[in-house]
Amino acid sequence: MAYYRAMKRRTFLAGAAGAAAAATACKGPSASDAPAVHTGQNVRWRLASSFPKGLDTIYGAAEVLSERVKRLSGGKFEIRPYAAGELVPGLQVLDAVQEGSAQVGHTAGYYYTGKNPALAFDTCVPFGMTARQQTAWLLEGGGMELIREVYAEFGVINFVAGNTGVQMGGWFKREVNSAAELQGLRIRIPGLGGEVMNRLGATVQVLAGGDIYMALERGAIDATEWVGPYDDEKLGFHKVAKLYYYPGWWEPGPNLSLLVNKAEWDKLPAEYKEMFEAASYEAATVMQTRYDQRNAAALVRLLDAGVEMRRFSDDLMTAAHKASVELLAELAAKDAGYRKIYDHWSKARTDAYRWFGTAEAAYAEYAFPKG
Repeated sequence: MAYYRAMKRRTFLAGAAGAAAAATACKGPSASDAPAVHTGQNVRWRLASSFPKGLDTIYGAAEVLSERVKRLSGGKFEIRPYAAGELVPGLQVLDAVQEGSAQVGHTAGYYYTGKNPALAFDTCVPFGMTARQQTAWLLEGGGMELIREVYAEFGVINFVAGNTGVQMGGWFKREVNSAAELQGLRIRIPGLGGEVMNRLGATVQVLAGGDIYMALERGAIDATEWVGPYDDEKLGFHKVAKLYYYPGWWEPGPNLSLLVNKAEWDKLPAEYKEMFEAASYEAATVMQTRYDQRNAAALVRLLDAGVEMRRFSDDLMTAAHKASVELLAELAAKDAGYRKIYDHWSKARTDAYRWFGTAEAAYAEYAFPKG
């Protein structure tokens, strides 16, 4: 609604500023620099990412943001991105931004459901909305305003940073043909999807992206989910697990976020705020389009390398759906703030499913199999 309309206005203004800005190479401060340096209109920020540099699509969103802001400001506003582990571990980005050791973080809200379960709605929840539906809810449907109320508790303001699209179900070292066969499975999976897996009998671990391969290779876990073919190929999961399951029912459209320290945000000149918001929207668009383009070719390569692709059984999907519905209802019953977001999101999902389940679903069911 108002947020999206404002974004379009800001994108135009920032684009106009960019036409006059000099295009310069991106070179930020060293890690030893002070967290923020404000000299007149010069601003230097540090960005802590939850993702390794090797994942150029998801980490790349932070680079797109940084490069665009620098160009739009003529080099006056610089944001230097740091990969997971360079400033803080990948799962401590929210803490770093809240404490001010980084002015901005690039992460996923559902990594921090232990702090507030409602942060899952910033990213996605099991059997939730697709990328387009989630983005529509956030930017047009009022979701962003609700999520910002949660982040305000941490002194943080959030912005969209991209979406991977519906994810794969992940890599398994052994077959899982039914819900019963999840018993005892050691799997890396974050957020509410992890809680559902736990309820179905799996043993859940939460690991940052850069730590997963070693855990899978050494047998510390039996299975892992990450994103999809392009990233999964880069991380090499197919070298240690040949069974590739789908769909990722726990992540049908996960939104990534840029988290900004509110005190630092309030110090920014108005034009820099416009630049940042426009750049965040561009970064989000770039991430989604890159995944949509690159996943297709990567899937072909993985299949050519001998990967066996399997669809989760209807039995497992039904059990997971039931557990997911129960979990969300339980959380909503415990907390009024959570329920406020849940009720709003639920109506948006129902409306989106009705529309997307009409023309879009009919077209996909007919056309996609014909390839």
